[in-house]
Amino acid sequence: MAALRDPRRLRTEVMAGLVVALALIPEALSFSIIAGVDPRLGLFASFTMACTIAIVGGRPAMISAATGAIALVVAPISRGHGVDYLIATVLLGGLMQVAMGLLGVAKLMRFIPRMVMVGFVNALAILIFIAQLPQLVGPNIPWIVYPMVALGLVIMVGLPRITTAVPAPLVTIAVVMGLAHVAGWTMPTVGDQGELPTSLPSLVLPTVPFTLETLELIAPTAFAVALVGLLESLMTAKLVDDVTDTHSNKSREAWGQGIANIVTGLFGGMGGCAMIGQTMINVKASRARTRISTFLAGLFLLLLVVGAGPLVARIPMAALVAVMIMVSVGTFDWHSIHPATLRMMPWSETIVMLVTVVVTVGTNNLAYGVITGVNVAFVVFARRVAHFSRVEKVDERDVDGDGVLDQRVYRVHGELFFASSNDLVYQFDYAGDPAHVVIDLSGSHVWDASTVAALDAIQSKYASKGKSVEIIGLNEASAARHGQLTGRLGVGD
Repeated sequence: MAALRDPRRLRTEVMAGLVVALALIPEALSFSIIAGVDPRLGLFASFTMACTIAIVGGRPAMISAATGAIALVVAPISRGHGVDYLIATVLLGGLMQVAMGLLGVAKLMRFIPRMVMVGFVNALAILIFIAQLPQLVGPNIPWIVYPMVALGLVIMVGLPRITTAVPAPLVTIAVVMGLAHVAGWTMPTVGDQGELPTSLPSLVLPTVPFTLETLELIAPTAFAVALVGLLESLMTAKLVDDVTDTHSNKSREAWGQGIANIVTGLFGGMGGCAMIGQTMINVKASRARTRISTFLAGLFLLLLVVGAGPLVARIPMAALVAVMIMVSVGTFDWHSIHPATLRMMPWSETIVMLVTVVVTVGTNNLAYGVITGVNVAFVVFARRVAHFSRVEKVDERDVDGDGVLDQRVYRVHGELFFASSNDLVYQFDYAGDPAHVVIDLSGSHVWDASTVAALDAIQSKYASKGKSVEIIGLNEASAARHGQLTGRLGVGD
């Protein structure tokens, strides 16, 4: 690997891994609480996910670990049925992700519009910031927290302008921790978030009955784990592609996430997926670009919580809050809300972005936001394209040469599908047209059964008045679709 032969790049990857490991600790502890499990399950999940995805994943430098989205999904199982059923759910979810990856589900990412991606990114930035509020707002927050967070923000903003040799997040953690220790200030620390493990994770198998009842219990949650995990991971991978100007293997990332969750389940972890906040720390704040940083983040996490637990437990949360606030600021797409951009952007695109943001932030679930945004975008697109089709009268002919106009030609323009073809049937003069009507489709394209049914309805209306219809100009694809669907729909019977 090129990074191993470049000391400067290797140092960047190592330092990035250390910074991410420090940032993973309080997140993993918090997500364990959300899921209703021992904090060790979240920490072990973060270690196994990061190390495994670094090897099998399709997006170098992306961080996968225990996440809030997965914690919310598995919480009902763990709280209602215990850890063994949680582990079984994670294992089944991992198997589903492998199957989805091999079936090419990742290719569906191409159907996610740009403004949904922008809404996804902005919602993530807002959620990252909101997640820091419990450390800043409340009656029990010491006053010293605020100047320490402010100091951390100054370091995060100012240090990269002076040098990038050392990651700003690591300097922020070291400075705030050192000042707190020297001055003897009391403030919330990483240790206050939960107990850190003192031993390595061991291989476990869930002690659940292998019955149909068990499958019926865990399958819906496992499917949600698989779907939410893939959605967040693939969206994050695309975001990293944009940040780094590189391309990733989405199919490999999909089944790689499955393998990582299977490994995590076998070591008693709570499952996980890609983490946008830590990934942005890795690729933007720390400038990491290879799998080394991802693997070392997991390895350092394990070494820190097991080997240096007492030291890590003393890290002030104020330092990590400062780091995450700057990650939030850097993640948000400020250009998307600039007045000039809003004036130039069609209102429908802005609505798609806002819906994605509102639903994501309101539900605290990225999957809900993205799915809603995609559906709204498709409706907007269908509505817009539906107005692009039109019918015009182009000719009237005396075919028999008897001085009577007995043929009219209509030409149809635009894309014909369910949204645009519904009104097609009302664009013809059934009573006033001559005995023979020609419909020229050379300027259009037939996309679905709704259009074929509409053409059949037009022919039927003319036939009821004793008039014939000839359809011409179908391109090869439209003709094939028309012929295939005409037989299936019983057109002409």
